Amino acid sequence: GGMASGAAPVLLVALLGALPAAAERELRLRPPAETPVRLFTEPDLARYDGQQEGQPIYLAVKGVVFDVTSGKEFYGKGAPYNALAGKDSTRGVAKMSLDPADLTHDITGLTEEELKSLDDIFNNVYKAKYPIVGYTSRRILNEDGSPNLDFKPEDQPHFNIRDEF
Repeated sequence: GGMASGAAPVLLVALLGALPAAAERELRLRPPAETPVRLFTEPDLARYDGQQEGQPIYLAVKGVVFDVTSGKEFYGKGAPYNALAGKDSTRGVAKMSLDPADLTHDITGLTEEELKSLDDIFNNVYKAKYPIVGYTSRRILNEDGSPNLDFKPEDQPHFNIRDEF
């Protein structure tokens, strides 16, 4: 059946040719796709701790990694909240604490109040102000490396978990 192979490109041209001009313009004008979602291990995340001039600054809250570079007066080298950068600082955010013991993803034993505060800050500060660049591997994978079925991608409009998997 030598016929089929010749037909495909022609069909493609026919289909593409049928795109209304507006759709074509739309495709051209769309900004480049956002950076694909990344999975960060602790050492990956630690590289973005704000100590390197000109490097992005990342921090994770609830396993979601935010690019906080635009807030470098808060998170950069020598800045007041630099301790939060380069790691999952969920507990510290919940307790409003910069104590190194609190700079962890672990939320065991937090009070109702602290958990509510954590959610407020997560939604109204981090999600509102900073782009999501990925997730901590702990958030997506279980200890044994299997996928975490409770994993929920945050609802950022530009964010597409399929880019990673």
